[in-house]
Amino acid sequence: MIKKIFTVMVILFFSFSLSMAADVIKLPAPQIDGGKSLMQALKERRSERSFDTKKVPVNVLSNMLWAACGINRPAAGKRTAPSAMNRQQIDVYVATADGLYLYDAKGHALKPIVSRDIRALTGKQSFVVQAPVTLIYVADFKKMGNVSDDEKDFYAATDTGFISQNVYLFCASEGLGTVVRGSIDKETLAKTMKIGGHQKITLAQTVGYARE
Repeated sequence: MIKKIFTVMVILFFSFSLSMAADVIKLPAPQIDGGKSLMQALKERRSERSFDTKKVPVNVLSNMLWAACGINRPAAGKRTAPSAMNRQQIDVYVATADGLYLYDAKGHALKPIVSRDIRALTGKQSFVVQAPVTLIYVADFKKMGNVSDDEKDFYAATDTGFISQNVYLFCASEGLGTVVRGSIDKETLAKTMKIGGHQKITLAQTVGYARE
């Protein structure tokens, strides 16, 4: 009897694991050619605070996440954005109307975290619920090794800046609007995102099509 119960529990566990794995969204391969020149993107870089509700196509989202901090040197596992001591301690979460996801740069995929729309919690501005995508940057201090708390905060801030600027330039190149935001109820958002005590929300970045 005990053996049967154990067998059923094992089957249920693996069924649940496979179900969770099936929910991972594998993104299409990023298109790394095309787009505007760097100088043109720099010329057009700006902050946008008025957004349409139009969704960002999955291929555009894929390209944007790769531009943000995707792997551009697969042999070394290094990214499009620099990080202090190559700790790669900034995690990028993606909030959409469908839920909250964690960007997995190695697999170039989205891992589901929360299965409901939490965009309203990502900022105090009214446009956060209208724009289709909000990126949430989270520093994982466990990845930063034996450095002081001041250094951890400093590196988290600078490395978030590198990633967010990549997103700014991608948006300028692709005709998207974006703005980085710090006005967030971080405590409430952190609880909803289920992040640990060793993690810290640094900034959020809204992305979408500008309202005409």
